[in-house]
Amino acid sequence: MLLGIVGKPNSGKTTFFNAATSGNAKVADYPFTTIEPNIGVAFVTQECVCKEFGVIDNPKNSLCIEGIRHIPVKIIDVAGLVPDAWRGRGLGNKFLDDLRQADVLIHVVDASGSFDADGKPLGRPGMWDPLKDIRFLEEEISRWLYQILKRDWDKWARRIETERLDFFEIIAQRLSGLSITEEHIRRTIESLALDPERPRSWNDEDLYSFAKKLREISKPIVIVANKIDIPKAEENFERMREAGINAIPASALAELALIRFSERGIIKYVRGSESFEILRPEKLSSREKLLLEKIEELLQKWKSTGVQIALNKAVFEVAEMIAVYPVEDINRLSDKKGNVLPDVFLVKKGTTARDFAALIHTDLAKTFLYAIDVRTRKKLAEDYILKDRDVIKIVAAGARG
Repeated sequence: MLLGIVGKPNSGKTTFFNAATSGNAKVADYPFTTIEPNIGVAFVTQECVCKEFGVIDNPKNSLCIEGIRHIPVKIIDVAGLVPDAWRGRGLGNKFLDDLRQADVLIHVVDASGSFDADGKPLGRPGMWDPLKDIRFLEEEISRWLYQILKRDWDKWARRIETERLDFFEIIAQRLSGLSITEEHIRRTIESLALDPERPRSWNDEDLYSFAKKLREISKPIVIVANKIDIPKAEENFERMREAGINAIPASALAELALIRFSERGIIKYVRGSESFEILRPEKLSSREKLLLEKIEELLQKWKSTGVQIALNKAVFEVAEMIAVYPVEDINRLSDKKGNVLPDVFLVKKGTTARDFAALIHTDLAKTFLYAIDVRTRKKLAEDYILKDRDVIKIVAAGARG
């Protein structure tokens, strides 16, 4: 799956990207530092099943650090979005096109209110209302989607009615490049009083309502209240909560600093942890010691830098993904080569055992016989709905064992 990092210039989204990926994307305090999208790999985390089974694992497609499984996901950081981007202002069209394949958007908001709508610095924190940024970004993406739909709407609406074409299939085909499915469209129509059999009866307001709801369903947004270490940001975060906005308090800069110190072997830190341990205090300058003291205060107050929480929420809660561990040997919990709990796959809730077999290899789905729940040793039928943290063996014809 693909997570898209969005926000206006100077919101801290590229710092968030670097913290999530341990990357080195260019960061500066002027608009449009990011022109070409930064693409990398981040990790979502959950407690590994190795603890439950009491084994030492050796993962291949992921990492296990102190019993926490780190599962890779693709992430993209695009150019900062400014008002009227959907009309082509700034790098608007490019920004929006870069987000076509994203499954979930993470909106990094400058909660301190230090920059205006275009990302230009103001005199001090609190001179801008970050709630405006939340509203405008959602509006921009909805307008962009509306513009795409509007382009040939009359032609396709006429064909759907006169040729009795399937509305959901036709619209899904037109929007397939945006990772929008028939299911997304059905859910959108179900929530609105619009007739899919008579699309020519829709006016512009109806079409915009459709585009807006479709955006909410197909490109859901996780809001990150970044720069929470700045006092004014905390005040604005409380205003977000009062407004019913479920934002995640975060400091991408603190997370990135912890990762850099960890890479140097100066501290011991696991992503998303509530604390860290200083291993080599003699390697710290007085300025670095002060920085770590401030980060420690932030962790004590917020229990996290917020970066890992945002990634996990985007994948496990918003995208409704679960983690499933396939094995070959149910006694050793290994693959054919003896690697213990080698792989973990992220799959959508509702995935069946046969669906999962197809993800591993198409031939497994074709010759699927049954699966085995490693915990219970029970056979699972092809329509068994997988659960989060399931450990299963796929049994196929010619591959019994």
